[in-house]
This record gives sequence, C-alpha cells and structure tokens, in this order.
Amino acid sequence: MKTPVIAVFDIGKTNRKVFLWSTTFTVLFEKQIQLPDIEDEDGFECDDLSAIQQWIVSTFSELCQLPEYEITGLNFSAFGASFVYVNRMGEPVAPLYSYLKPVSSPFPYANYGGEAEFARRTASPILGNLNSGLQVYESTFRPFWPEVFKVLHVPNYFASLFTGQLVSEITSIGCHTALWDFDLGQYHPWTSLIADRLAPISTEACIELDGIRYGFGLHDSSAALIPYLRSMREEFVLLSTGTWCIAMHPFNESPLTADELANDVLCFLQSNGKAVKASRLFGGQFHEEQVARLEMHFGGSFKELTFSDCVFGLEARSSSVYDCAFAGRDLADFGDLASAYDQFMVDLVGQQIFSLNLLLKDAPVKQLLVDGGFSKNEWYMRLLARAFPQVEVFAAEVAQASALGAALMVYDGDLPQNLIQLKRY
Repeated sequence: MKTPVIAVFDIGKTNRKVFLWSTTFTVLFEKQIQLPDIEDEDGFECDDLSAIQQWIVSTFSELCQLPEYEITGLNFSAFGASFVYVNRMGEPVAPLYSYLKPVSSPFPYANYGGEAEFARRTASPILGNLNSGLQVYESTFRPFWPEVFKVLHVPNYFASLFTGQLVSEITSIGCHTALWDFDLGQYHPWTSLIADRLAPISTEACIELDGIRYGFGLHDSSAALIPYLRSMREEFVLLSTGTWCIAMHPFNESPLTADELANDVLCFLQSNGKAVKASRLFGGQFHEEQVARLEMHFGGSFKELTFSDCVFGLEARSSSVYDCAFAGRDLADFGDLASAYDQFMVDLVGQQIFSLNLLLKDAPVKQLLVDGGFSKNEWYMRLLARAFPQVEVFAAEVAQASALGAALMVYDGDLPQNLIQLKRY
C-alpha cells in the first residue's frame, strides 16, 4: 500500500530543496540541488529561472513515479522580493532580476506623500529593489513590458506551472513589496499604474485537481510562521534566525511608527490577510564576519569555546540595528578568543534585544520562540533569557519550517501533538 505524502519545493536563494512529508509531518524524502547564477541583459547576476523550473518539473515527475508514495498535495515556499513576468501563455519574457540590483529608475515618492509616508503606509522601509513592487514600476520602462500579461511573485509562478492559474497570494504581496496599503487593506494607489498586469489575489488556499491538492505558493518567512500559529496556545514572538534574524509578532496590531521604520521594522501579511509586525537584524551575517575576524586574530575556533556566566558582567556597546556594534572594538583589548567572543555575543545580543523591544514595547507576550541557527548558541539563548525575565524563552525546533508551513496549507486533517520541540532557557 502506498504512503500518502505532500510534496513541497522550498526554493531559496542558495539551496533549492524538495521534501515529501508524511501525514504526521515527518520528512520521508529529501533532495536538493544547487544551480549557478546567470547574468541578466545588463550583466548583473540573477537566478537561472529556466534551470530552476526545469528541475522542479522533472523532479515532480520523478516523485510521481516512486512506487512507495502517493502524492496527495503539492505546494511551494520561496524567497520574496522577486517577480516573474509572463505572457498570455504563462511563459517568462524576462530574466528573474535580483533584488540586490541597484535601482535605475527613481520612484516618484513625492506623488504619494514622500518617502516617510509612503514607507509607513506600505509597511516597507525604503530598501531599493527589495521593495519588489518598485521593480515592476521600473520594468514598465523596459522593452519587454508590452509582452507582459501578468507579473507573478516567485512562489506563485512555480505553483502556476501545475495549477495553470496566474494568481497572487497574500503572503508574497505583503512582504516589504511597497505594493500593499496597510491603512486601506488593499493595493496602494500607486499600483493603478500597473493594475492591469497584477495577477488577481487567490481567495482559496489551494485547488484540487485529479486528487491532488495544489497550493498557490507562499513567501518563505510567512510560511515558517504557520506551524507555530497552528500549534501554540499562548501569544508569542517568533525569532527566526539565520543570515537575517527576523522577529515576527503576529499579535502586535499597532500601526508602524517612523522610529520603527527607521530601525528596519516592517509588516508581513499572514495567509489569512492579517498583518504581522516584524523586525530585522543582519545577525547571522554579523556573526559570520566577526567570527572570521576573531579566529584570524587569535587562532582556534569559536566552536571549541564553552559558555561561562562571566558574560553576564559585560556591558553591550550600543549601536544601530544596521551596524555590528562589535566591529569598532580593538581586538588588542582582549587576551584570548574566549573573552573576545564573550564580548562579541554580548554586543550582538544587545542589538537583538533593541530590535525585539521595538515589537514588544506596546504588545508584550508570554513566550519568545527562537528557531534557526542561533537557537543552538548558548550565549545567544542565555543572554536573551536574562534580558527578558518576564518572558518564557524557548529554543524551538521545527524541521524545515518554511516547507512545513507550505505543506500544512494543503493538508486537511488533524495536526500531530509534537509538531514543535521546545527547550526552555
């Protein structure tokens, strides 16, 4: 007898993975591929959309042939801030431009209240092409624009390969795109310039075709929140750590302030259309850079160090969320790698505390859940627990949270009790 499974393609900027999830949400099959970047017509590096698409289609065909599994659902989680421009046949007519590419066509913010008001209403700090809706604005000046029938967010495009439906899904629209007006709960007025090319917003989570429930794709950060929203009973903040440390507060309904926007706070949209206030810190990147600096100076590896309570006696150097506070310290002031790493983590967690307080000051919660790489770092977790004694701080472990969230969106059944593993600090 075949085992029913849900297939999810998790398409990141570096790794592209596919998972087969059982109906008890354990991973039964996993495969990944790394593909080199190509260049767009301007010579800027971008993802090879054709190669990713070919891998997805061929891999799904292979999965359907596995004799031990019966695929009952398919969904996608993928990075945001990028668009696929398709013609009436649903075929791409342009490269998958990188959100790191410099902006070449200035946006007329003055027509919409100026940068500060525009950022507030769209819950999108001014981030250049990371405000992906402005990529679409810029594309209106490119030669291929007359060929464009619809513009699709990346996860929604990959889903369209199987559903045949050219739709947008709300979690991708709400991800610092500068498309959504959070005051009005609809597209921002500026999008009237591109309204005929915006795909209609899907009103359903999935569609069933030939016995398979197909999702429309999800923005990966929003997808990672779904397992927690469906499992936790107390109000919480989820701190998802990696290259970016993104704290998501689904229960903070206060409007964004100018101070929050200036400190890289924005809003996502949940799959149910509700706003999720989120703060960002480039914590993982800061850690990678400073660890390399420390190990080059002192020798050895930070992985050989052990945590000591002496860190609680150190003071953090204050800095903005945009700059690593430790970078300005003189390494000659430290006797060894251990003392330098202690101070670095105090500085780094000091920045994280500042970032978290932007979310918590008007909307306290009972639980702080930390997942990702830093959830296994004793310095990080113990310093956070010390800083928030009124909050239960947990290291949370969810296997492949973004892919799991996407799987849950096409699953129609009861959830297992042990979906999330928690360790209290």
